[in-house]
Amino acid sequence: MKNKLTVLLLLLPIFIFGQSEFDWKKSAFTFTPEFLFGKTMEANEGFPETQFQKQLVFSFGRYHTNNPQQWAQQIKGPKTGFSIGVTDFGNLDSLGIAISASPFIEFKAFGSDRFKILTAMGASYFTRKFHPETNPQNIAVTTDITWAFRMYFYYQMFSTRNIDWRTGIGYSHHSNGHTRLLNQGYNSFLVSISADIRNPFKHSETLPTEPIPKYKRTINHYFAFRGGIGQNVFALAFNDKQNVYTIAGEYGRVYNITFKVGIGFYYRFYQHYYDYIKGNESLVQAGREFDYFRSNPWYYATNLGLSIHGEIFLNHVGIDLQLGYNLHKPAYKMDYRINEGWQDAPREISKGWVLGTIDSKFKKKYRLSSRLGLKYYLIGMEKAPKNNWYVGAHLNANLGQADFSELSLGYVHSFNFRERK
Repeated sequence: MKNKLTVLLLLLPIFIFGQSEFDWKKSAFTFTPEFLFGKTMEANEGFPETQFQKQLVFSFGRYHTNNPQQWAQQIKGPKTGFSIGVTDFGNLDSLGIAISASPFIEFKAFGSDRFKILTAMGASYFTRKFHPETNPQNIAVTTDITWAFRMYFYYQMFSTRNIDWRTGIGYSHHSNGHTRLLNQGYNSFLVSISADIRNPFKHSETLPTEPIPKYKRTINHYFAFRGGIGQNVFALAFNDKQNVYTIAGEYGRVYNITFKVGIGFYYRFYQHYYDYIKGNESLVQAGREFDYFRSNPWYYATNLGLSIHGEIFLNHVGIDLQLGYNLHKPAYKMDYRINEGWQDAPREISKGWVLGTIDSKFKKKYRLSSRLGLKYYLIGMEKAPKNNWYVGAHLNANLGQADFSELSLGYVHSFNFRERK
């Protein structure tokens, strides 16, 4: 599952680059070497001491200022591309090196060419990870491959003929999406110095381009359905991956075939929760806190909620965000009790074991969910299709804590196209 998600994420920039064949592409290419330094935050008590984190990133991108497609003009000529980076977290023996690859998009900020915001989501390979004997102090990463996320704010200091010299500040995160515990993840705050080299292959800057049409403001309604299969782990004593099955639907509007907002619902079934209940494990045994779960394992292993959706379309590619409110997720209380109490809860939990406290932190995580990821649509949104299909890769979370990684297939029907006044 994780390998499939990684492949999908890394193929997306190829799709983005290949969306049109206009001459503007030849003079819009950029190459950006970037050096970053900062601090790797402690992931756990007793975390290894670290020096300054050092990171080298090479980005290959394309400005869409002269891209005649509507999405590019609506977003004011963003830059899209692909980054490859190498990170030294400041302790090679315990933390090792991460090699990262991720598609990115960069927007103008404050309506100015000098200020930019970049966001990227991809995958990282780690040369060192947690091992109970050889690397016990580092419990940040327990898998070879993790999700990688970065968000940066850039300021253009000055420019020469073909180079924009920039400085920036931002946040980087690595975690495995709750596909194996322990999963504290790496969080880093970094300062950046970069050179955005425009047109490094010296194509003519005066190549003819497609004329940029004046687009009408449009609006249309849509409804969509999707099915998904994800994977996560339950606890240290149940550290094998199991599936999370999802059915979801939504209804909303699309503005200028670029911005989507909608409301919806989701239904999920957690295999781990079901197996724990059916297996008559510690906390559901007679006389224990969750013994009533055994009356209907399927019901108590499910999750039902309402959601708000936002999405930006880049023709075939969608950047997708969902915020959800759980109406029903009873087994998460059991999950929280096991994982937020004493560390390393065993499979057989005695009645004297200290479990997680049901407090305000629990209530927020129990009620609030989020979902962030990328989609690839079979038909480009520039064609305003009435019927479309997509595949997606997403990271789902309880509030801000990873819940499961997911691969999904969805259908979208659009209707009632009209011009906005």
